[in-house]
Amino acid sequence: MASPSLRKSIAAREFIAAPGVYDMISALMADRMDFKALYVTGYGTVASALGLPDAGLATYSEMIDRIGRICALTKTPVIADADTGYGGLLNVRHTVRGYEKAGVTAIQLEDQEFPKKCGHTPNRRVVPMADMVRKLQVASDSRSSADFLIIARTDARTSLGLDEALRRGEAYAKAGADIVFIESPESEAELIECGRRIKAPLVANMVNGGRTPMLPAKRLAEIGFAMAIFPAIGFLATARALELAYTDVRDNGTTTKPDTMYSFAEFNKIIGFEDVWEFERKYAETP
Repeated sequence: MASPSLRKSIAAREFIAAPGVYDMISALMADRMDFKALYVTGYGTVASALGLPDAGLATYSEMIDRIGRICALTKTPVIADADTGYGGLLNVRHTVRGYEKAGVTAIQLEDQEFPKKCGHTPNRRVVPMADMVRKLQVASDSRSSADFLIIARTDARTSLGLDEALRRGEAYAKAGADIVFIESPESEAELIECGRRIKAPLVANMVNGGRTPMLPAKRLAEIGFAMAIFPAIGFLATARALELAYTDVRDNGTTTKPDTMYSFAEFNKIIGFEDVWEFERKYAETP
């Protein structure tokens, strides 16, 4: 069931910073840290589950399985990437109902042509605006709760320019989107223009090394944004940590920097071993 807290935070103008999660370890770690929302990144989920690029290769079934597990084992409201809705209008209805049933609080749908591509990579193409408007109308009509939010993303900025992206954002808000996502503005001035033009709540995509400048939450709120997602932070940090740790073992035959690793005892707590041990104390047949 969608959490009402995300809608309430947006209505109260409480800025939301949502870290990207992509597997159960990243989700459980972030869930302990008092964020107002978690963002299930399509890029990270596809990379970690399939070892493939975010290029429309993951299916609805593969994504909903991963997303459902994350929702079931976390208490923080989950925002989940649903790409283009995995097909036509009937697929969009199925996707919205499936994500809502899985426990997602906000679904992100985008106006790219299929197969989609990661928002900060080249050669993205968008469908006609009218097609996306219809898709959002279907999505809005398909949800069962007003607490289940629809985020409408347009990738038009890179291929068609900022004005077209803003024109689409305005249309998508009118079509039923609760939050508008203008992907890949290329300067702070463009972010400011997004905040000026779009009257609906706005989300900024903060990707380290991406096309959009990294602005702090305070500045984003000042210029009219309600939310920032940080989809890449988790898997980029993990990849770097793994590279350093594996290099240490390869070069030194052991771990020479144990202080750079998370505590094994603390990790056991995160993953739920304390519950297992308590169960065994209570029910084990032998001492």
